[in-house]
Amino acid sequence: MDPSGASDPPPAPAQGIIRYLLDGQVREVVGADPTRTVLQHLREDLRRTGTKEGCAEGDCGACTVVVGELHPGGGVGWRAVCACIQFLPMIDGKALVTVESLAKERLHPAQQAMVDHHGSQCGFCTPGVVMSLYGRAIGATGADGPIDEVLAGNLCRCTGYGPIIAGAEATPPDAPPDVEAALVALRREATLDVAFEDRLSGQSRRWLSPRSVEVLAEAVIAEPQAVLVAGATDVGLWVTKQHRALATIIYLGEVAGLSTISEDAQGVQFGAAVRYGDALPALTSIHPDLGAMVRRLGGMQVRASGTIGGNIANGSPIGDMPPALIALGATLVLRRGEARRRLPLEDYFLAYGRQDRRPGEFVEAVIVPRPAPGSIYKLFKISKRFDQDISALCAAFALKVEDGVVTAARIAFGGMAATPRRASACEAALVGRPWAVDAVVDAQAALDADFQPISDLRASAAYRALVARNLLLKVLIETTAPGIATRVLDLAHG
Repeated sequence: MDPSGASDPPPAPAQGIIRYLLDGQVREVVGADPTRTVLQHLREDLRRTGTKEGCAEGDCGACTVVVGELHPGGGVGWRAVCACIQFLPMIDGKALVTVESLAKERLHPAQQAMVDHHGSQCGFCTPGVVMSLYGRAIGATGADGPIDEVLAGNLCRCTGYGPIIAGAEATPPDAPPDVEAALVALRREATLDVAFEDRLSGQSRRWLSPRSVEVLAEAVIAEPQAVLVAGATDVGLWVTKQHRALATIIYLGEVAGLSTISEDAQGVQFGAAVRYGDALPALTSIHPDLGAMVRRLGGMQVRASGTIGGNIANGSPIGDMPPALIALGATLVLRRGEARRRLPLEDYFLAYGRQDRRPGEFVEAVIVPRPAPGSIYKLFKISKRFDQDISALCAAFALKVEDGVVTAARIAFGGMAATPRRASACEAALVGRPWAVDAVVDAQAALDADFQPISDLRASAAYRALVARNLLLKVLIETTAPGIATRVLDLAHG
């Protein structure tokens, strides 16, 4: 104690120790493999086997848990996430709620509702369903939508969903756990640095969790081969499905300023680590089609983890966000050390698996303009399943039509080439022409010069080419003959 009587600050926790809150108690994990998943930790280390492994890729929801974290401005935000693709260091400094946390003297209302409405048969999916309903009850991010949307990330082979939905409707709101003071006490300021040596393989792994953009920039320069991870909805599968041994991981989820959203009349700037669940209101404000597409991007659990920057930075040719933002004229902010450069999003994708990101450089932000008043913006996601499915193709159309003539066009596709890409020949066939069938027919033919799609498990090349053509025609019909029905009724949103 110092002479003034004030208590000395507690010593900072030793590096390499992962500390989190579970049922009001601080848990410490020492010497863990940083690519060990939260699911493995729960089932194998803590013997909390209520949380199930169904798919190990964030698709079935059987492993759903709820995580609470401090907001920068105070308070605690809660998210339902898939434990199977969350790495253990990602819950450092956070609160974890599992299905075993719910029943104390009696069943939690979400559990009781599932019993009362016969929402479980084999029971394998039930814990995950219960945790999604619990997240909805306490107001978790993204859990305030229609019940069907909240439960879209939970797959069940037995009940046909009717009894589960009835249970969801009967689950009352609930107060979240009061953990703010405990999390404030738990919170560390130093960079979390976890090192692990696999004695069987001789491979070492390291996890760095910087707290500031400046420290992040230094780390990326010092470790140019490191894998950058934010939500792990993609990288998690590298470990669980491909069994890759990742030598160095730099985690972006704790970087102050990388999860901020700023808006003005011209557009919205998203920090690269902004999660989809948090970005949804701002994306919807840019255009309703963006919001509608994001609600189909994974289940609630994936949207509560996956990030705007991650979907772009990994360069997937079938990512939904890049074509949607390319059509709007989005710009990336790339940073290396103290230097920043701005790059049109369409120029970031060079070839399959290759992006214009230099050694030591990372995506810091994405700037998305708002469509000009009176312009046309249409966005389509084509997939076999309506909810939480990977696209066969994604198409975005941004057109300006003045006095019946197309004066500007930005058209982008995902799933049609090795990278998300603009349809430049299609655009050229439209600009300067009356917005009518003749111009669209020529622009449809021009798509053959823009793309030579491939056949794969999601769609054939012929299907992709035909759908791309028909989507352009659909835009024409919807903008010139709005009385013609062209869309499947969205029962969840009217």
